[in-house]
Amino acid sequence: MKHVEIYTDGACSNNPGKGGWAAILIYKGIEKIISGGYANTTNNRMELFAIINALKQLKERCSVTVYSDSAYSLDPILKGWLIDWQNNNWKSSSGSQIKNIDLWKALIVEMNKHKLNFVKVKGHSDNEYNNRCDKLAKEEIKKLEEQDVKKR
Repeated sequence: MKHVEIYTDGACSNNPGKGGWAAILIYKGIEKIISGGYANTTNNRMELFAIINALKQLKERCSVTVYSDSAYSLDPILKGWLIDWQNNNWKSSSGSQIKNIDLWKALIVEMNKHKLNFVKVKGHSDNEYNNRCDKLAKEEIKKLEEQDVKKR
């Protein structure tokens, strides 16, 4: 089974506001970079969107290590909350409705296609790939802001 490493990040200017996401996929030393943005979104949505879109790039079942600095994205997976939310009709243990259900469901679909390992990295630290993803996500926000300026 092929092993792919994926680094992801999401960013948002204001929250909600313009957002960007990015991912770097690495297979046998070859990098594939993907990124995008949305005019009205949240940081949490961008973090999830980066992981979902990265996994969608894989054309066959792979062993995948996903690196992210997002506690919002990884804690539900690593701590078993995601399974609890599904079993509890997308409600938290306190009974509140889970946010971003559409993206959590999309993530589950992609997760079921692969053998996954998730690793939390410290954001804005010494992780080269996380820093690159952060920069790419912020560049997507800048593109959206520049489009707004051109429309004026």
